[in-house]
Amino acid sequence: MTHEDFPTDDPAVVTAGLPYANGDLHIGHLRSYVNADALTRGLRKLGQQAIYVCGSDMHGTPIAVEAEKEGVSPEAFALRHHEQYEETFPQFNVEFDQYGHTHDETNTALTKEFVRSWEDNGYVHEKEINVAYDPEADQWLPDRFVEGTCPYCGEHARGDECDEGCQRHLEPGEIEEPVSTITGNPAEYRKREHKFLRLSALQDHLQGFINRVEGTSNAQNQPLEWIEGELQDLCITRDMDWGIDYPGEGADDLVLYVWVDAPIEYVSTTKQYSERDGDLDWESVWKNGDGEVVHVIGRDIIQHHTVYWPAMLEAADYAEPRAVCAVGFVNIDGKGLSTSKNRAIWAQEYLDEGFHPDLLRYYIATASGFERDVNFSWDRFAERVNSELADVVGNFVYRALLFAARNFGGTPDARVSDEVETEIAQAMDDYEDALNDYDLQSAGQRAVALARFGNEYIQRNEPWKLDDDEAAPVIRDCVQLVKAVAVLLQPFTPEKADAIWSQIGEPDSAAAATIGDCLQAPAGEFGEPEELFTKVEDDRVEELDEKLQSKIEAGSSDEDDEADVSEESATELEPLADERVSFEDFQDLDLRVGEIQTAEGVEGADDLARLEVDIGHEVRQIVAGIKQLHDLDDLPGTRVVIVANLEKAELFGVESNGMILAAGEDADLLTTHGDSEPGTKVK
Repeated sequence: MTHEDFPTDDPAVVTAGLPYANGDLHIGHLRSYVNADALTRGLRKLGQQAIYVCGSDMHGTPIAVEAEKEGVSPEAFALRHHEQYEETFPQFNVEFDQYGHTHDETNTALTKEFVRSWEDNGYVHEKEINVAYDPEADQWLPDRFVEGTCPYCGEHARGDECDEGCQRHLEPGEIEEPVSTITGNPAEYRKREHKFLRLSALQDHLQGFINRVEGTSNAQNQPLEWIEGELQDLCITRDMDWGIDYPGEGADDLVLYVWVDAPIEYVSTTKQYSERDGDLDWESVWKNGDGEVVHVIGRDIIQHHTVYWPAMLEAADYAEPRAVCAVGFVNIDGKGLSTSKNRAIWAQEYLDEGFHPDLLRYYIATASGFERDVNFSWDRFAERVNSELADVVGNFVYRALLFAARNFGGTPDARVSDEVETEIAQAMDDYEDALNDYDLQSAGQRAVALARFGNEYIQRNEPWKLDDDEAAPVIRDCVQLVKAVAVLLQPFTPEKADAIWSQIGEPDSAAAATIGDCLQAPAGEFGEPEELFTKVEDDRVEELDEKLQSKIEAGSSDEDDEADVSEESATELEPLADERVSFEDFQDLDLRVGEIQTAEGVEGADDLARLEVDIGHEVRQIVAGIKQLHDLDDLPGTRVVIVANLEKAELFGVESNGMILAAGEDADLLTTHGDSEPGTKVK
């Protein structure tokens, strides 16, 4: 592994967090897989050898629980979903070089090799612990077979994770007031011998790793709480039948914890690819470190990939990854995606509506930075498809190629102007910089910006008013711009980029082109183009919104509805404060109108955003807890009301000089009805 800029001489292996084989895919799932796919394609554009590997996560208690409900074996249940994923991913142009699953022979054998290496290297020990037990069912209760109270925050939690509270991973025996999910009865704790990986002995290594690893800031900062604190050893065995059997002695009735064999699948699929294709040596990458391993994951599994996984690799004498990129969640209409309430856009549902997969790929890969949440709504989707893909890219490509085909039969015989050559070269540099920063949003938007320049260029030069000799250099420039747009846009809209490639008469496909082809002369002859994108009309958006709302209402139970009503009522009926303040005290507050200039997330903080706000006299830096409640990219230009004379504070190491006023739990930002200028005092 190097930390040199891409492209490097070593091959890159890009992975995505394994999809858990227990349900249908929705657009929240797709974000990780589309981003990893786009990153892989983008690296190839830079000339980097790169493969994309993944697989279905087949083990663990959730699958065992759901399989039992259906009355089928866990293997049959998981394989059904695995096969569904294999069919679904290609429909969104997500192309894995190797896709396997954790229950196959390769991963089973390699996982056991890992564990034996841990034992040989002295990183495994046995310890007696409390394990929940259901006397009525006469069964041990690992992970999600038990629920109770989180010992850290007091919220309701599953046996392996505080999913409703602090999100902390929970070890066996930690959960308080345990209840069996099998019978619903209180569980009891019984002593049991289990195997542990000595994370505590690897703490120095992990502290060094977190300083070396590249990727997103949340992946670098979130693990510090564990790595710099007292690191607890990881229990690597479970009392259940479904999983990979523990390979050592004294654990004949135990299987390995799902988070042991799941990340090892990254190595297994690389090995399978290596053995099938032969152009990459998996051992050179994973054992010798002669490779660039990049993990793209959801932010809910950062701890597993920046604490457990590098420890597992080091304990088995494997190389560490180069980067961990943790993506944010996908919200629906400003609210968290909820499959239980049907507030979700399912992958198949999107396809059934007749939309091209590249539209969604572009939306979710470029709507925000890697680590920020994406807020999906049908009107936002339509707005970006219409204004960026149809009006900018589609419009430029069509008008430029139509003029070229009708007037010149293809690319005119002329040289590219210095202006256009400079613009394309700058786009290439910006694109390469963005990919080296793992910034897909900027890379994708730079491709669209180049098409926007093309529209401005053709409009400025008006070739339809020129004779052929005068128009030829202009159209030659435009065809070169079209070719460059196709190259740069290909990782995000692979099918549509191939369509452009075909329309300009280029051989092969846009996938085979590298960034250097942006300035290579286009093919000589081509016919009239077809339009690339169809706009999403307003009535179509209304129809889709109605379907979504009807689905959410149908999916909400009476209890959900009552809970929602109660929550709203509690907000509306929050009692007024009894204690009054004087008019003089109120006058002491300096309330001002401000205009947000920039907005970005605070590193390491899930809820905080750093804003730069123009308040007339100066630009203030203000930290506000709105990161999960607003699309930060939409905030610049918004006028808000701030408290300007609040004492300065420091939040997560960032100074906050003021306070943004907002209403309610959804942080509805307070602003003015008219167009008051920044700095206007609120009285």
